[in-house]
Amino acid sequence: MMKIDGSSQHQDVRIKCILLCEFHPTAGPKITFQVPEEYITKEIFDAVSVYIIPKQQLHRTVITVNALGYKIVGYPVGIESPKYIRNSLIFNVCFVCDDTLRTVQYEPVVRKLSSYLVSLEMENDFLSNDNRRQRLPHILQQILTELNSRGQCSIPINESNTLHLRVVKILPPPPKVEDYHVPIFLLKTSSFISSQWDLTTQQILPYVDGLRHIARIAAETDVEIGLVKQCVENMVYHGVVTIVPLFQYSNVYRVTPEIQKLAESKQLQEECIKYVSKSERHMPTFRNVFMLYCGMTPGTTVRDLCIRYNPHSVYIDEIKLVQFGVMKGIIHRLHKYPVQLTPDPQASVKQRNLTKMFNGLSSYDEICCKTGLSYQELDEKVESDPRVVVCWK
Repeated sequence: MMKIDGSSQHQDVRIKCILLCEFHPTAGPKITFQVPEEYITKEIFDAVSVYIIPKQQLHRTVITVNALGYKIVGYPVGIESPKYIRNSLIFNVCFVCDDTLRTVQYEPVVRKLSSYLVSLEMENDFLSNDNRRQRLPHILQQILTELNSRGQCSIPINESNTLHLRVVKILPPPPKVEDYHVPIFLLKTSSFISSQWDLTTQQILPYVDGLRHIARIAAETDVEIGLVKQCVENMVYHGVVTIVPLFQYSNVYRVTPEIQKLAESKQLQEECIKYVSKSERHMPTFRNVFMLYCGMTPGTTVRDLCIRYNPHSVYIDEIKLVQFGVMKGIIHRLHKYPVQLTPDPQASVKQRNLTKMFNGLSSYDEICCKTGLSYQELDEKVESDPRVVVCWK
């Protein structure tokens, strides 16, 4: 079975072989050089050669071939000139990996390497001159070795040219940021330079505190909400912030299986104590922190927890306790989703607009953010309507 592209979940970074292939004027598609030698057999190459040396329409396009146990990433190029037989030089430099490997991080590297070889060919016939191109196996071997060991390479080609390549880690796309989402820093603000960010991001940075949601940040900074979302998504992508639910004392949380890691890891315990402490002078005990987390059960609000344990008396900041637990996956927020069972024929237009969101898909956070209702006001409307039930999830 053969398919074009198909990156898998496997994250190991390993190039097994580098090929330089070309279209020979009489022999057709062929492997000119490969390191290590004879890694790809002639039979395998012949089976996929139509994708390695494709039609002109696919030139200067990254092509990933996943077939026969290999994943081959290439960037075929054609140079038009009357000095070549058939008036063109067609070649492709390819990285060969296991078929289970995620290879998207190699695509810009292959593209840059091919473009560099085009420049060398245009300058001094580096590929078409038999004597000059004999250096290619040595260069390809250096690229293979250094990219696998260090993820980058700097290889002198001649007195005036040095080839620089680097494998850049490709991160998954960030989750979609909603109006009611709350950004919170993963890094200390002192650990990065705000001037490295664009002006809009610099404008919203002081308002990222783990308490303000996107809509509130947009209103307080007078920045269009779509731009705020883009800035926050960009910071999430770069690991500067993450998204947590809106904190309210009426929120309900439950512990997750990750609580086991907190019970076993001394390093995580120390990190947790330092984060949730009300002050650096008085640190809480891990016993009290753990007791508060274990008290988070369905039906128990943060307010109930505070009344029962009085976290301030044991030097614990309940807001930071919740933030740390959510960021580390120790606790999970249980959201309320109102569901209207039957429509109210006597409802006003305003009421009908509100109950349209009582569909089991919109949480209290989302509804409050969109309507401007407080959590308590929405709760009162839901509780007073016998046609509406609440689903916790």
